[in-house]
Amino acid sequence: MSAAQSRPQDRGEAPALAVAVVARRLGVAPATLRTWDRRYGLGPTVHVAGSHRRYTADDVARLVVMRRLTLGGVAPADAARSALAGESVPAAVPAAVPATAAVLAGPVITSPTMLVPTMLIDAALHQDGPACRRLLAAMLADVVPWWTDLVEPARASLAERTVLARAGEYPEWVLDSAALAVLRDRTAPARDLLAIGQRLVLLLGAPHERRPIVLHALACALTDRGVDARVVTGPMEPRRVLELVTMAHPRVVALLSELPAPDLSVVADLHAADPELPLVVGLTEWLPAPALPEGRSVHRVHTLPGVLNEVLAATG
Repeated sequence: MSAAQSRPQDRGEAPALAVAVVARRLGVAPATLRTWDRRYGLGPTVHVAGSHRRYTADDVARLVVMRRLTLGGVAPADAARSALAGESVPAAVPAAVPATAAVLAGPVITSPTMLVPTMLIDAALHQDGPACRRLLAAMLADVVPWWTDLVEPARASLAERTVLARAGEYPEWVLDSAALAVLRDRTAPARDLLAIGQRLVLLLGAPHERRPIVLHALACALTDRGVDARVVTGPMEPRRVLELVTMAHPRVVALLSELPAPDLSVVADLHAADPELPLVVGLTEWLPAPALPEGRSVHRVHTLPGVLNEVLAATG
């Protein structure tokens, strides 16, 4: 075997990595790495017999520079020239990409876009709850992008898959259970909730909503901001909800639904009972606008960040 074909581990170097591995750890698509190889010569340099080319530590170092510079707004061609010349990344460029050693060692996740949801989906499909939980916990900094960029796409992908599951296997349940466990483990500092009950927010799903886990993500995001948010579970008949609101005296009630034709009669009933009570209704953007009561206290939004902002504004 020639020196050019010898394996790096045989020479005491870090193992060479396949394109899919490097792409996942850098947070880019494999096609992006192939484009960088074809256009700029930033490709793998090790040839292993019977295998595709693989990236050495030096190759990865160049890719790290390329990735950081392009994230910092540098044109790809200019970034590639700097990477090939062995130039360092200017201090002004944010380090949104792991260091070379970290990429070689394993996945380092610093933002939701750094973790391909496929990793989470694969863990759920393999019924690996602990792996799902570890991946989700590593990502949980700000709850909103954690949900919108990672959990929500993974849940949507699982919901579209037809799986031949064995008894007791349910990939969607594995992912949802892991997400709930991670949210449950996250607690707000006690000083942020000293006025517990004074800024109470009730979060509802529409009747017949199927596992509205997003309500728990919203509750966690609100708790992080010092708001006492509670998810209402169980039957959602308007009479029950009216009784609960009368007893709890919330500052805001928020209802979220992903159903194509949600039953929003409870919104009209709540508004009729107390026209001054702020009601925030979060519906998927592509849904047709259902009839909602008119009034300055009723707000319809299409995204989780939008719901969060409306609730925070109403709670003061």
